[in-house]
Formats: sequence, structure tokens, C-alpha cells
Amino acid sequence: MLLEIIHDTTYQYDPNVEIAQHLTHLKPTNTETQSILQANLSIEPRPAWQEEHCDSYGNTCTYFSLETRHRSLVISARSQVETKKSQFINFESAKVPSWEQVREYFRYHSGTQWDPASEFLFPSRYVIPSPEFAEFARANFTSNRPILESAVDLMRRIYSEFHYVSKSTDLDTPAVVALKNREGVCQDFAHILIATMRSIGLPAKYISGYILTNPPPGQARLVGGDASHAWASVYIPSVDEQGKLGLGTWCDLDPTNNRWGFDSPGEDYVHLAHGRDYGDVSPIRGVIHGGADHILDVAVTVSPIGQ
Repeated sequence: MLLEIIHDTTYQYDPNVEIAQHLTHLKPTNTETQSILQANLSIEPRPAWQEEHCDSYGNTCTYFSLETRHRSLVISARSQVETKKSQFINFESAKVPSWEQVREYFRYHSGTQWDPASEFLFPSRYVIPSPEFAEFARANFTSNRPILESAVDLMRRIYSEFHYVSKSTDLDTPAVVALKNREGVCQDFAHILIATMRSIGLPAKYISGYILTNPPPGQARLVGGDASHAWASVYIPSVDEQGKLGLGTWCDLDPTNNRWGFDSPGEDYVHLAHGRDYGDVSPIRGVIHGGADHILDVAVTVSPIGQ
């Protein structure tokens, strides 16, 4: 599938901003299920300095500095991406370890190999493991159950038991509060799933991106009517012939839409960036001098190329 993503962000400041430095995660990267055909970022006013590099997770980041007084900031990201379906895994035939085996695999033992996924076991800014999340996991992570089956079941439970309510939370709402209230937005549901996994000793990460939405029959696709999306990913170690666990792969889980798949929930998804939680992959963050008040406007459009 060929997709075009337009992500426009506008800040209006009062009073003027005197000087600013920003970091963005607005350019997708190549993965097993997507190839980047084109990715451009335009910034107005024009930065005095701008640099692009990959962060420690492999995400494309853009740093820039504004050294002139400005009342507005407009950041426009344009990307064209070719996506494909992820591999299909059959629960019945797949050789998948139990979740207890995975928990034991990630416990420290002298002489064991280091697995990079261990970085996603620990607390992070927006994901704090707690007894509430461990208790929430009990219904899905029963004795000797395969980790993939348990994780997908957890995703489906969040999808069925929680309510998507726009503006019911904000960035600083703790995940445990969204868990208690059983409502939130995609970011909350991703953080809840990740916190649940980490609370029982399993690595999970946060993914930001986009999903193609279809307009009602007979209506044109709205420009700027979409939004960025978020989901989670759980790590599935490999199993050799002797039953020993080793380096594995990631399985994406979208509790907002009840979708899952290895490397991607589907070809209508675009992976933008991943990290421990939202704090690692926020689209734009920075430091400004001035601009005590501001108005933020974000418009996202995801559409098939040629439409």
C-alpha cells in the first residue's frame, strides 16, 4: 500500500518567542513492513541551525534552533511510505514460550547473554509498573500460557472493557488513573498495556505513528481530519530445538482498534518512532525563551497516494 502522510503543526505565541531550540520525531524510518519513499520537513521561520540524526532507538530526529524573534512556528512534515502486511502467526503451530519462561529469561543470571529488549523492562517517565497493573494482568497471564496468546488476549480485553473518550485525559494523566477510570485515548491504552506487561517482568515498548482512516461512503477524505496514533509492542524471544530462549522479535498490539501483527498491526499503519513511552517519541518538544502563552494546532492527513 502506498500512503502519503501530511502532519502540520502550528504554534501561535503571545508574547513573541525570543529564542528556541526544538527536537522533532516527524520522519518515519524503514522497517520490515515499510519503506520510506520520501520524507521532508519544512520549518518556518527558517532555523539558524538544523541537524538530523538517528537516536539510540534508530528513530530519525531533527534538531533545530531559532535565534530570531517570532510570534508563530509552523512545522510541516510530508512523507510517502510503501507498507506491506506483516507475517501471519498461527497460535496453534507457532513455537512460542510461555510468559513465565520469558520472565525468567529476563531475570539476571550470571553468564547469560544480554538481550537489547531488556531496556524496555524498567519504569519510564509515563509508564510506572505497580501492583494495580500486575493484578490487572492476572486474568490474561494464567499459568503456563504462551506469551503471544496472553498478550493478544490482554489487548482485546483493553479494547472491549475501556472506552475511548477524547480529551478525557491529558499528557500528565498517570496510566494508573486511566486504568482505574477505564477510559482514555490511544496513548493511554498503549501506556496501560505496556505498564501491565512490565509489572509482571515482560518487556514492552511504545510506538507512535499513523493509521489510515476511511471516510463514510460517498464522502471525500477530510484534509487534516486525522490524528497521529499510538500503540504498543511486546517482545517474543525465539525458542531453539532444546527449548532455550534467545534473541527474538517484536509483536505490535493496538488496543484502541483490536489489531495486532509482527512488526506492524497492518499495512494501513505507518510506524513513525518507538521508545519506552510517549516521552521518548513526542512529535515536538523543546525549550523557548518568551511566548508565555501559546495556541497549538495540529492537522494530520493520511491518504492513499493518488487520492
